[in-house]
Amino acid sequence: MRHLRRPHINDSRLFYIGLVLLALLAAYAVAFVLENGKSVSVRFVFGTAQVSLIWLILLALAVGLVGGMLLAALERRRRLRRQQRRQQGDTL
Repeated sequence: MRHLRRPHINDSRLFYIGLVLLALLAAYAVAFVLENGKSVSVRFVFGTAQVSLIWLILLALAVGLVGGMLLAALERRRRLRRQQRRQQGDTL
């Protein structure tokens, strides 16, 4: 059985590809901030605030990331407890 080899990409070429991708990502981030710089009104239960749209987007992203991390930690904890109960049941 022959093993297929991956095509060889030298390190300098890979470095430049990564550099170009990083530059494109930075340009996209700058364009994103510039396009979403306008002010919007946010209505909370007890008041209203004028906020730049980019901050609202970033706040929603941060809340989503933290919520996802907390849910993942809760699921890990639940799975670990279930596994411990099974192991205790096996020893009895």
